[in-house]
Amino acid sequence: MKALLCSSYGPPSSLELKEIPSLPLQKGEIRIAIKACGVNFPDTLIIQGKYQFKPELPFAPGSDIAGVVTEIGEGVNQFKVGDEVFSIVAYGGFAEEIVIHNKRCFPKPPGMDFPVAASFMMAYGTSYHALKDRARLKEGETLLVLGASGGVGLAAIELGKVLGARVIAAASTDDKLDLCKEYGADELINYSTEDLKTRVKELTDGKGANVVYDPVGGKYSEAALRATAWKGRFCVVGFAAGDIPKIPLNLPLLKGCQIVGVFWGEFASKETMKNMANTLELLQMYNEKKIKPHIHALYPLENAAEALEEMQNRKVKGKVVIVMDT
Repeated sequence: MKALLCSSYGPPSSLELKEIPSLPLQKGEIRIAIKACGVNFPDTLIIQGKYQFKPELPFAPGSDIAGVVTEIGEGVNQFKVGDEVFSIVAYGGFAEEIVIHNKRCFPKPPGMDFPVAASFMMAYGTSYHALKDRARLKEGETLLVLGASGGVGLAAIELGKVLGARVIAAASTDDKLDLCKEYGADELINYSTEDLKTRVKELTDGKGANVVYDPVGGKYSEAALRATAWKGRFCVVGFAAGDIPKIPLNLPLLKGCQIVGVFWGEFASKETMKNMANTLELLQMYNEKKIKPHIHALYPLENAAEALEEMQNRKVKGKVVIVMDT
């Protein structure tokens, strides 16, 4: 099978498309012919050795997969050959096939195509865990979403509206904010031309945002925290800006607010039943047409490095997806 391999840490251009042997199938595992794999910001970090999880070299990046079951191992009763599935894996998605445990897979809804299925788990799983489990967002509260035009940002906008919140979307260009408006944002802030803290205060009559969803980090985090309401919840989701901010701890004291970490991958691993319940709720929302990923572009496997560069340079609105010719 073909796979795009990271043999040494470096930029996307250092990845190599190679032919590698198929992995053997163990008890409880299934083999999946990958049809699509979503690109996520952690993929740009893991190939540089900058992510908290470091696979043994060489490895293929890619975690959001969708495909067709081609072989089942001993003891697998949940799936059969020919079933269409989607899953989240630690790595290995930028390849023509993958072997994973059957309990990590979900049946793909018949009306969901492969690129959409490969854009679903990371973005919506992360955002739903953040807003539902960590921030406990309530109906009528105000949600501020930073990096709002990205995959997790758009998912947070949609889910914020589903949960009954008023959503303020913040992004770096008017073009990105136009998409946020299409996805349901009530108010828009261009933080490259407007002062983030001031505008949030203006839009909330001085009260601030009840919940902040921050996948960006960098210089915007402290400004957003300063615009948090009394007893607000600040969700630390990621650091797409590249810098991990150093927060003055007097701010949560003065505001009586919480800074909560959002590590969906660890949540999915440690609290599997809660994650399963969340995923089923998300699939129900999809079936009811309340949520749907925005596909920015599709790339063939041989051009996956270009997709990673687009993501790394923050040119992506929504999701980019690698599609396989298998």
